[in-house]
Amino acid sequence: MPTTRGWAALGVSTALLVLWVGFGETELMTTAMFLVAAVAVGMLFIRFADPRVEITRHIYPAQVHEGDEVVVEVDVTTARRVRNLEIVDTVHGLGVARFAAATTTPGQPLLARYEVLCRARGVYQVGPAEISVSDAFALAERRNRTGTQDRLTVYPRIERFTGFPAVRGLDPSVQSTRPTFAPHGGEDFFTLREYQTGDDLRRVHWPSTAKRGELMIKQLEVPWQARALVLLDTRAERYPTDEAFEQAVRGAASAATHLYKGGFSPELWAAERVPGLRSGSRFQQAMDMLATITTTPHLDLRSTVSRLRRQGVGGGALVIVTGIPDDGVLAAYRVLAKDFTRTVVMAVGDRTTDGAGIFQRSGAVSVMVGPDSNWGPAWRTAMELSWSTASVG
Repeated sequence: MPTTRGWAALGVSTALLVLWVGFGETELMTTAMFLVAAVAVGMLFIRFADPRVEITRHIYPAQVHEGDEVVVEVDVTTARRVRNLEIVDTVHGLGVARFAAATTTPGQPLLARYEVLCRARGVYQVGPAEISVSDAFALAERRNRTGTQDRLTVYPRIERFTGFPAVRGLDPSVQSTRPTFAPHGGEDFFTLREYQTGDDLRRVHWPSTAKRGELMIKQLEVPWQARALVLLDTRAERYPTDEAFEQAVRGAASAATHLYKGGFSPELWAAERVPGLRSGSRFQQAMDMLATITTTPHLDLRSTVSRLRRQGVGGGALVIVTGIPDDGVLAAYRVLAKDFTRTVVMAVGDRTTDGAGIFQRSGAVSVMVGPDSNWGPAWRTAMELSWSTASVG
């Protein structure tokens, strides 16, 4: 079909024909017919210019966090000679990349590369690419989509934390090192259960699987003090701005990652429960959920955590991540804290509010930051203060 330039040429030719009728100048008619012929020849050219393009896309790195850059490589191969080839690849929500090739030969590999700045967490669709071929004067073009549609998952930004909560079985004076338990090795056999999505296939008990005809997993008993729960408060009412909620999501992701790498066996609750992040697949599942989590209006947090407690939670560390603390968070803390040795409350809000003091007086470790602050320094300070308190007591 005609391009914008082609439609403009047809409009000019129509005006010239009108002038020719009025003034009778042969040059006006000749110019008008030339423009019409040029557009017609261009449309005839693209009618038989089937590009037959194959596109393969690669995204590096595979895991990316907000604020990072990814490199997208587009491999292009044509089955015939193509002129004036243009490729448009779109990362929906982040940007558009355009590439052009004057001439291609059959089987000639072409490589296009562009970078994308991942401004915010989320799941973004990449492609399919749009291929267009035009005539020499760009008066007519032919467009079609080709290639696959890929997915780019941007995880929350992870901050580096230092120190762990002082849990039972650990000496607070050495909290700058890793915990002394080892939940990733030396666990005792507990029971057999059916396979669930995300389970580590190395835990499959093959004799029982062969006998029952379905995958059976060896459930290993985790040391009690190695267990942890990271709970993200998703109530929309507790976050005055979108950035405050984004800060809370970053805090939950950072805390879960820190505990996971530090030897704990954390679970995550954020609208739904992701138990046992000991395996890489479960940890990946938790990060995928945090990449797309949104606030929930009118959520009854107390009843939610009551149901969560009935499912069986407990262990060494409880981390509650919220916005401006209120009675709902305090009630949730009182319901869950009795099953954990140590509780850390991470809050996004004004440091002058009394919410942090309420939890401190209740025995919890309080970490409070503003929407534009960093969690790392506040976490480290809170952990050091908690160790000093534990050592004195």
